[in-house]
Amino acid sequence: MWFKNLQIYRLPAPWPISAEQLQEHLTSQAFAACASLEMQSQGWVSPRGDDQLVHVVNRQWLLKLDTEKKLLPATVINQVTKARAGELEEQQGFPPGRKQTKELKELVTDELLPRAFSIVRSTWTWIDPVNGWLVVDAGSPAKAEEVLKLMLKAIPKFPLETLRTAQSPLSAMTTWLATDEAPPGFTVDQDTELRATGEGKATVRFVRHTLDPDDVLRHIESGKQSTRLALTWNDRISFVLTENLSLKKIAPLDVLKEDSDITSKNDAERLDGDFMLMTGELNNLLNDLVAALGGRRTSIPI
Repeated sequence: MWFKNLQIYRLPAPWPISAEQLQEHLTSQAFAACASLEMQSQGWVSPRGDDQLVHVVNRQWLLKLDTEKKLLPATVINQVTKARAGELEEQQGFPPGRKQTKELKELVTDELLPRAFSIVRSTWTWIDPVNGWLVVDAGSPAKAEEVLKLMLKAIPKFPLETLRTAQSPLSAMTTWLATDEAPPGFTVDQDTELRATGEGKATVRFVRHTLDPDDVLRHIESGKQSTRLALTWNDRISFVLTENLSLKKIAPLDVLKEDSDITSKNDAERLDGDFMLMTGELNNLLNDLVAALGGRRTSIPI
């Protein structure tokens, strides 16, 4: 298993807490399926399907947050409420008022909820207590915040911080494109987004397109900056770096796929092997990326 997106945070390195202690903190937030009248339920589940909410592989921790949500569109509620309001009008001889309609809508919602379909979404989190990384596999900071909010409630004095670097990704990516020179260990791929800072925020996107240095430089000289840039690290992992220092579209390249294709005896062993390979590679990638951005600055507690 490989994370597709990285929302990256910092912890003390090393973080002086054991997996057993973290398990105790998270137990009160263990997942339970939605009750009949609940719209949503959220909680921690075992990554391997056993009784452990914190799965440990080679001093790396894996967590899984499940979110169950009932599918009950507002249009369905409104349609049924409208029909019931019509029946009520016939019975009492006048249309229901605002308060009565609101109460009717609540009754309809409670009636439909037990019959609504539900979907479950899983969000994975990797904690490296040795090197101080907390990484959420989420496409946006808002999705990662679902994980962080639960942790902040469960863990006393949770020492989580944002990751900040000496040079902003926006400035660094623009410089790499302007000079046509990637930092050591990285190569620039064929996707980027250049956006102006003015009121119009004119934007140019290159998708699977060779980046002509002269063409790109003209856009930069006109005031645009790179907000997204596709990169490859050491011919091992490709990804897209964004202006807020998150990584998207992470893909292990052939050299790593060969390592991960080693036959395992069962799914549990394959999960452990993939997780160990992924965390080892991503740890090195993150260290090199932070170095390419001038090193870490003093972070801000969350």
